[in-house]
Amino acid sequence: MKAVEIKKNIYWVGTIDWDLREFHGYLTQRGTTYNAYLIVDEKIVLVDTTRNYLTKEMLLRISSIIDPSKIDYIISNHSEMDHSGALPEMMKVCKNATLLCSPNGEKNLKRHFDARDWNIKIVDNTTKINIGRRELNFVLTQMVHWPDSMATYIPQDKLLLPNDAFGQHIASHERYADEIGFDVVFEEAKKYYANIVMPYASSVNNALNQIDKLDIEMIAPSHGLIWRNEVSRILDGYKKWDSDQTLNKAVIIYDTMWGSTKLIAKAIYEAFDDKNVTVLLRCLKTDHISDIMKDIIDAKYICIGSPTLNGTTLPSVAAFLCYMKGLRPKKRVGLSFGSFGWAGQSTKEIDEIFKVLDFEIWDSIKIEYVPQELFLEKIAQDIKNKLI
Repeated sequence: MKAVEIKKNIYWVGTIDWDLREFHGYLTQRGTTYNAYLIVDEKIVLVDTTRNYLTKEMLLRISSIIDPSKIDYIISNHSEMDHSGALPEMMKVCKNATLLCSPNGEKNLKRHFDARDWNIKIVDNTTKINIGRRELNFVLTQMVHWPDSMATYIPQDKLLLPNDAFGQHIASHERYADEIGFDVVFEEAKKYYANIVMPYASSVNNALNQIDKLDIEMIAPSHGLIWRNEVSRILDGYKKWDSDQTLNKAVIIYDTMWGSTKLIAKAIYEAFDDKNVTVLLRCLKTDHISDIMKDIIDAKYICIGSPTLNGTTLPSVAAFLCYMKGLRPKKRVGLSFGSFGWAGQSTKEIDEIFKVLDFEIWDSIKIEYVPQELFLEKIAQDIKNKLI
């Protein structure tokens, strides 16, 4: 369990969660890492920790560099348990350590743990802590994605440690994005933004405005790979996602009972395709909601279809609508569609979610029982007319 030096006397001492496949509703097919960083200077600093069941792994990596009991400061950039779970054990091992956190971080940590004996020091945007050759600066990034979130910046190394921001859920032996390939890591960062960060766009914008003022040559997040050669590219990605910039792209999301709603979905697909709109077809039987949100993040047209079952949408579609509503994509065009037998409420329920999200809403498409060829042709033509 060796540490990895990412800057002179700054080490990755995190943990790798190879088996993780779900993260509060988010499918993590590649697993994840919980990145912690050890700074060895006149004062020794640990930035973030790990989940409690991986504490030993982190301690072994720290021990490959220094005696953990010699740590002077532990920084908690974010109190969520995947980053703070090891804190109770670390505060026992590092008996003389001062815990640095944001004002909300102190409140949250005291609600998570019995922290009565911890030496806690609150920091903010004005705090500067000298640790020898280096100085620790802090950027409060409230609601990216918790009220306590903050980033640690080391100007001497041009290193930003932003916790969850710019992260991805990837378990790997490699530590840098360029070692795996930018496109792969960027797609996972996009998925992470879509499923974790997207609801907090205004807070992200405030954080990006602060980060833009810093001289950064490396971003070391708390999940996934470190950005060293692609800093400007991931920053540009966040700026685009934060501003809800969309492409000429449609995502069609649906489920079906007897195939009628699927026939409508395919007619809609053909219409967009004929008009040279990039279009993706996603069936909720086979595609996970968290992967679909990655597709939606830059799509202008969101088309959602469900048959009516017991006077409502199918449970799979209802779950997706609930999930999308919470993530709050903006500036989209919504189209509902579906088949029904004797009651056609599904499209109305889908449109209600579109209204909550303030989408531009196209007239819904619904058919009793099985759509015939003429009906499907009319669907395609109506959509193509809208796209002129």
